[in-house]
Amino acid sequence: MTDDPRISQFRDAGEDILRARKIPDTPQTRSPSYRLAYADNDFLLRDDMRGVRLQLELSKVETELCERGITSTVVVFGSARIPGPGQSGAAAGLTQYYEMAQEFARRITERSMAAGGREAVITTGGGPGIMEAGNRGAADAGGMTIGMNIVLPHEQAPNPYVTPELSFNFHYFAIRKMHFLMRARAIAVFPGGFGTLDETFETITLIQTGRMKRVPILMFAPDFWHRLIDFNVLVEAGTIAAKDLELMTFVETVDEAMAAIDAFHAGE
Repeated sequence: MTDDPRISQFRDAGEDILRARKIPDTPQTRSPSYRLAYADNDFLLRDDMRGVRLQLELSKVETELCERGITSTVVVFGSARIPGPGQSGAAAGLTQYYEMAQEFARRITERSMAAGGREAVITTGGGPGIMEAGNRGAADAGGMTIGMNIVLPHEQAPNPYVTPELSFNFHYFAIRKMHFLMRARAIAVFPGGFGTLDETFETITLIQTGRMKRVPILMFAPDFWHRLIDFNVLVEAGTIAAKDLELMTFVETVDEAMAAIDAFHAGE
C-alpha cells in the first residue's frame, strides 16, 4: 500500500493512447469522432477549446516549477535586440546593459545558490539580447534559470543559457505574463521596445490597482526611461497620484539595484 496521493485506481491515460493505436482499422475507428479527446489535436485546436488551451499553458509551467521546488523568481525584462560584447546589431549602442543584466543575474543567483538555489531564480523571456544576458549570468553562477519563450512570426529559439528542463514555450502572451509575475520577488527592467513596455506597465498596473502584491520594480538606465516617458506629465494631469511614481525605482548600477531589493525586503 502507498501513501502517494497521485496513485490512482484507474487506468493511466497514457496507456490508453498506446492501446488505441492497436485497435483494428475500420471505418468507425478511422473516424475523428473515435479519437480520444485528449489525444485529438484537431479537437484541441478548435476555437471553442481555447479555454482548455489557456488552462494547459497555465498548469504545465506551474506543475513543473512546483515539482522542482522553485519558490520565487527574479524577473529580467529587456530588449531582444541589445547585443552582447563583440556582437553587432541595431541596438549596439546599448551593449553595456547586456553586461549589466548579466552581472545582475549572476549576483542574484549567487545569493540564491547560497540559500539552496530554489529562491530568486532568474527568469526571462528566454530569447536573445537582455533575456540571454539574464540567463547567462545565472548560468555563470551555476544556478538554474528559467526561460519563457513564445511562438512569434519570426523564429525565436531559446538562448543556450536557459536550463533545458526550465525552457518553456507559449502561445498566449497573457498566460506567459502571469507566469513571469506569479513568483516574482523583484522585476529588473532594462531598455527595451514595445514588448518590454507592455510587460512593465502591466506589472505596474497590477500593483497600482492592488491586484498583485508590491515587489521592487528596478528601472535600469534612468536616462533612457526619462527620455522615453515623462512620468510627471501623468501626475500633473491628475491621471496618476504622485505616490504612484514610487512603484518604480530608477537605478544606474547593479549595486544600486541590489541595495534597493535588500531595502524593500528588509522588513519581511
